[in-house]
Amino acid sequence: MSDVAVQEGEFVGEAASQTGEFVGEAAPETGEFVGGAAVQGGEHVGEAVVPAASDLWSALRRRTQARIGLGRAGSALPTRHRLALQAAHAAARDAVHSPFAPDVIAAALPGTPTVRVRSTASDRLTYLQRPDLGRRLDPVDRAHLPTGEWDVVFVVADGLSSRAVHEHAAVVVRETTARLGGWNVAPVVLAEQARVALGDDVAHAMGAAMAVVLIGERPGMSAADSLGAYLTHRPVPGTTTDADRNCLSNIRPPRGLSYERAAAKLAALMVRARELGLTGVGLKDDFGHEEEFERLL
Repeated sequence: MSDVAVQEGEFVGEAASQTGEFVGEAAPETGEFVGGAAVQGGEHVGEAVVPAASDLWSALRRRTQARIGLGRAGSALPTRHRLALQAAHAAARDAVHSPFAPDVIAAALPGTPTVRVRSTASDRLTYLQRPDLGRRLDPVDRAHLPTGEWDVVFVVADGLSSRAVHEHAAVVVRETTARLGGWNVAPVVLAEQARVALGDDVAHAMGAAMAVVLIGERPGMSAADSLGAYLTHRPVPGTTTDADRNCLSNIRPPRGLSYERAAAKLAALMVRARELGLTGVGLKDDFGHEEEFERLL
């Protein structure tokens, strides 16, 4: 299939498809690379018969958000895929730099008391350059936190994706607390310029036995709206480490973990953490209480 041109008269390397995308030594009509041969509805092309390559790539793409089987246009990505990549990069940057709007979270939690705090990072640039400052609670805000014998405090933190927090955090709070019958839940803390460890400072200052930090995760090129939930039992500022936490990641339906499953899993972990008096590496999500998980689900 060498020295072939597309229907519009453009020659592309040694082979071309009707889309004009170069795909090695041969190409299907979709322009998807399939090694040294390609198909056009299952026809023999070159030296091999490859049944419906486009269908194979399509089936794989339905199971992952990874960028696979994109084809080539000369030595580069096809234009549409390059534009999609640039759009994903822009979305990731926007997620990192978009300002946190605690009013959005508070409005989505009607009837739930909320408290607003800041870390010691004075602005976004400082927050990004000095992660340590995002782990410390502003002293003035600490002094205004309510105290009590709380079983748990939920901390909604902007993290590295305010978008994720705005879209998902309030629902996760509502779904989880609905599964915590009899628990004494503290007012929800809305934290700006915050890292995960800020929850240690908040829980310690409020007297809460457990902290659940819902935070925007670092955006990638396939997801800019991923929410993480970090559970810590009896956190101590400056002493508690990541090994003392449990994490649920990629909460972002419909592509990621659903609100219902995230809340059920989180509530089940919280119940078990209270029984064992610990979180982290000693607490597994396969603890054998499947009936408890199913009940909470």
